[in-house]
Amino acid sequence: SMRKRLRRLCKCSHDHELLALIDVEGFDPNDIIVMVKDGKVKVLAEHEEERATARGKEYNYRNITKQISLPLGVREDEVTYSL
Repeated sequence: SMRKRLRRLCKCSHDHELLALIDVEGFDPNDIIVMVKDGKVKVLAEHEEERATARGKEYNYRNITKQISLPLGVREDEVTYSL
């Protein structure tokens, strides 16, 4: 569950502060862009699927856009992330 993953992540990152945990389940890592700019962390995830069905083509589109302000005193070059 998301809570268990968050607890595990917080335990292994005890030397660092966790700014955010964003659920990107269902997105390929290549679908995700993380940018740190202008004192903010921006996360963009976009995925599009096309399937052939008996009636024709079916499209599925999902996206996530999150923007998080960095806490005071945190430099942009100090920010790390993992998927």
